[in-house]
Amino acid sequence: MGERSASTTPPLVRIIGTVGSAVAYTIRDFLHRSDVPFEWLQLTTDQQARSQAGVEHLRDSRLPICVFTDGTRLECPTVLQIIEKLGWFLTPSRSVYDVAIYGAGPAGLSAAVYAASDGLKTVLVERSAIGGQAGSSSRIENYLGFPEGIGGADLAERARQQACRFGVEILLAREGVRGEQQPGKQVGYLADGTKIVSRAIVCATGVEYRRLGMPNEDKFLGAGLYYGAGASEAALTEHEHVYVIGGGNSAGQAVMHFAPFARRISIVVRGDSLEETLSQYLVDRIRASRNVEVLARTEVTGLDGDESRLHGITLTDCNTGKKRKVDTHWLFVCIGGLPYTDWAPEMGVERDEQGYLVTGSDLLRGGRRPANWPLDRDPYYLETNIPGLFAVGDVRHGAVKRCASAVGEGAMVVAFVHQFLAEG
Repeated sequence: MGERSASTTPPLVRIIGTVGSAVAYTIRDFLHRSDVPFEWLQLTTDQQARSQAGVEHLRDSRLPICVFTDGTRLECPTVLQIIEKLGWFLTPSRSVYDVAIYGAGPAGLSAAVYAASDGLKTVLVERSAIGGQAGSSSRIENYLGFPEGIGGADLAERARQQACRFGVEILLAREGVRGEQQPGKQVGYLADGTKIVSRAIVCATGVEYRRLGMPNEDKFLGAGLYYGAGASEAALTEHEHVYVIGGGNSAGQAVMHFAPFARRISIVVRGDSLEETLSQYLVDRIRASRNVEVLARTEVTGLDGDESRLHGITLTDCNTGKKRKVDTHWLFVCIGGLPYTDWAPEMGVERDEQGYLVTGSDLLRGGRRPANWPLDRDPYYLETNIPGLFAVGDVRHGAVKRCASAVGEGAMVVAFVHQFLAEG
């Protein structure tokens, strides 16, 4: 059984593996979000494993296998190995940049485009795939200028090309883990030991998906349990019953993306209805879909399966507490996220109670500037309590959780970066 990515471009990568493989899902998800056309060949028997993958059986540790157009074969590769094969793994070319941007979601990409187009020496660091959570969205339908909507991966790829055209250096599969201020510069340390020195920093690290907090959660991650819209998986859900947890737009978009493929889709929400949290256009489409049902006042309270993958979940009625088990291999969780700011306390960056970075006037207490603020001015609108360190997008306290808002903040922050650099 072969499934090709949505792109009509000939595939650059052929993935051969088994359903329920967390490694295979990670690869599919990365390639989909990176807008790299791929072909998925699903193995179902040991004979297929031998004839099509050249391995002994379906449980072979060498699976999945990636085959590239030049014939290169990678066995059970990491995303980093795939990035290296695609020629995307770069090392910093400069000893000092004008601005370093951490996070390549809509806010970070926007900041990179505007900074570089203004002539600033710009580096963009991303720990995963270009596009952030927006890149995993099957379709963004309320973004200005795209009346038919646009896929998150497509939008991210366009922004990446634009950033590269202006000379932005993009470092993929790199995670910032620590930062410090030195006289006249900011220093960021990446997980692989790379050091990035810049005159200003823009933090656009966004949020991490909120977890369910259940036993066996890690065991089934990527093997039946998925966080986010799972846009790369839709074609694989044919004839299956899919469950989606969440009442926000990301959950609604996921449901509509699965609807043409899955036999049935159940959207699980704790509230009384979707109208409380979902955009009306999505509510209308869900109501009009014959294979979609809404399980209101319901929670997922258990995960069941074996060593290979998820086989079922437990649903609990929020009103009565009554539990029932249902069979499924597909559970997608879209319940929001937590800000990616674990690095902030060591650097002394102020956060709110939920961990979001506090900026601008929100830092002022009774009109007074933050403690240890060294400058004779108030922090700029998107500036943290560390001069020259700015925050944009979902990671920022008070941010509007919209793609367009993130792009706007990314564009806006460059003006403040210029002002900060001019102070000298």
